[in-house]
Amino acid sequence: MAEIKPIRAWRYASTPGFNIEDVTAPLFDVVSDKQREKLYENPLNSIHLSVPQGSHPAEKAEQLLYRWKTNGTIQQDVIPGIYVYYQYFKLAGSSKDFCRKGFVSHIRAYDWKENVILRHENTIPKAVNDRVKLLEKTELHVSPTHGLYTDPTFELEAYMDEAIQMPIYETEDYQGVRDVLAVIHDAKIIQRFIDVIAPLKIILADGHHRYESSLELKHRLEKANPHSTGKEGYHFHLMYLTNTEAGDLRILPTHRLINGLKNFSETEVISKLSQDFEVKTIENPDSLNEIIMGKKWAFGIILKNHALKIRLKPEAIHQMTWHFPDEIKNLDLTVLHYFIIERILGIPGKEQRGSEAISFERNFSVCLAKVNQGEQQMAIITQEVSIEEIKQVCASGYTMPQKSTYFYPKVISGFLFSSINEDEFQTPPYSRF
Repeated sequence: MAEIKPIRAWRYASTPGFNIEDVTAPLFDVVSDKQREKLYENPLNSIHLSVPQGSHPAEKAEQLLYRWKTNGTIQQDVIPGIYVYYQYFKLAGSSKDFCRKGFVSHIRAYDWKENVILRHENTIPKAVNDRVKLLEKTELHVSPTHGLYTDPTFELEAYMDEAIQMPIYETEDYQGVRDVLAVIHDAKIIQRFIDVIAPLKIILADGHHRYESSLELKHRLEKANPHSTGKEGYHFHLMYLTNTEAGDLRILPTHRLINGLKNFSETEVISKLSQDFEVKTIENPDSLNEIIMGKKWAFGIILKNHALKIRLKPEAIHQMTWHFPDEIKNLDLTVLHYFIIERILGIPGKEQRGSEAISFERNFSVCLAKVNQGEQQMAIITQEVSIEEIKQVCASGYTMPQKSTYFYPKVISGFLFSSINEDEFQTPPYSRF
């Protein structure tokens, strides 16, 4: 059972001259250094809570949050609600107008073994540790993670469509996406949200590190509080929920960049690739995306002096020694991490999560530029993952390699915050929730 709860959100006070666009920010794991420095210039921007600066960042965020609460910079909504969040966007090369519809609420922080919230990719340990400390100090969810539910009847969309006609905020974000937030306070409608979600499993689409930080903190506080009732704030997590059956769920590829490998040789890499892959030299590297599109086990390889289209030889798949079921072995990204990163580049699978030699980049042009300029030794160009593949992975109980998916667009930070501090988490006596 997936238990959700309405929230009494903390939001920026609407004062004369206030513009919500001035205080929003990209999520902590996608904000660039350049974006970050610009956002830091505004002392009220939410970046100071999501990615605090300097030494002892968690402590700095805790102190800042206290000041914002006491001086009225942010205020807590009196009535608990479900916050409707729509994102209107276009994709390059398409004239279609997309709208991803969803809502933000609390959801119980289920352990993975409970099989209610399902993960599809691995995490990077250091990122989880940093998030745990920040959550522990601030007792605040600065931004929601992204979860997927499946409801072919689209019952909740009707309520959301009505609510979005009276938005709280409307802005254009760093992605060029129009973000719109509204709220539902009607108790009967909120109960329908609770009832519809209750029997469902939730796929964690985006925010694995933040979700795991909630789990880690929950385990620590449960251990310290033997009389825990399960109703405390630390048992809950902030999540943005969207329907897998909608046609506006976009998953973009995340490419792999390789750097810092000793004795790296382009000639040797190409020679090793030819053992398991069909290798074709591409004269125009800009066309790699299109050349590999829709082809199983096909990747683009960008080296300083070469651009290649490679495709795994069908018989080679049986050489894989990783002990996964076929639905995991057959994934493009599993093939990439086993045959290219482990066998050819020499980074064992168990070390890949923490390897500093591997970084991730969504933008193809950036990959090309970084290799050409000598900033990276190699780029591996991937294809997008389908929602059907993600469902198969979740059903198998296994996970994809880290950074396997890039759900687009990303939600933004700054629209609302959610407290798990007991005095602020519990809903008032007059609320049925």
